[in-house]
Amino acid sequence: MRYLSAMTLIIALLVPSQAIAWGKTGHRIVGQIADARLTTKSRAAVKRILGAETLAEAANWPDFMKSDPSPFWQKTADPWHYVTVPVGKTYDEADHPPEGDAVTALARYSAVLRDRRASPADKQIALRFVVHLVGDLHQPLHAGNGTDRGGNDRRVTFFGRSTNLHSVWDSGLIDETQLSFSEMAAWLNTRITAADVRAWSSTNPRVWIAESTALRDQVYPPAGDNTLSYRYVYDNEPRLEGRLERAGVRLAAVLNDIFSGRRPR
Repeated sequence: MRYLSAMTLIIALLVPSQAIAWGKTGHRIVGQIADARLTTKSRAAVKRILGAETLAEAANWPDFMKSDPSPFWQKTADPWHYVTVPVGKTYDEADHPPEGDAVTALARYSAVLRDRRASPADKQIALRFVVHLVGDLHQPLHAGNGTDRGGNDRRVTFFGRSTNLHSVWDSGLIDETQLSFSEMAAWLNTRITAADVRAWSSTNPRVWIAESTALRDQVYPPAGDNTLSYRYVYDNEPRLEGRLERAGVRLAAVLNDIFSGRRPR
């Protein structure tokens, strides 16, 4: 994992920003929040699969691998990081690509983790994908409306820097806190109550998507208002924090369910 960490900056220069969900810091926050909420059985299973690699470290691997030139990473897996749900529709009412999306990929790799016959290498890939995909499905603009590539085509300036709305949500809002992933995860974890965990622990991705699409339609600035700064941060920081908190709680719930040995519901 030292090699992976060292290469991350180089890869970030090669991969287009619109391809990354939450950015590296956001995905690590989700993994760190989840790590604090694993059962003993799940923690042992994660260690058996990942070794010394943590959930926070594993969280960005599917984005890191997008620079691999193989057809799997360039074609097959590319649509697995998002879903498309037009305004006014639910996930099940929307059309889905034949190659699959984040929901079908999450189901696929969850099944691999449950499969006792799966190889250690396959389980390692599967766990890295599951950690990443739960995070993806909580980024509101990864539940795109089908009109602007999840906000990638909405050009804005963020504190004077030319960018797009998707990038603001991937990393701009998080970077504005000036906290490391571990600092922000620890801060958010202290605010999550037992009542929150009970309310947020759904392992059904359709629930997460419904929340993301409802929020997605609130985070677009008014037409013609493309200059974002302090007021946009003020309005959206609570939404950002809520998505990261829920993603972490739900990632733990998903992994605890998978490694419990119970049959999938």
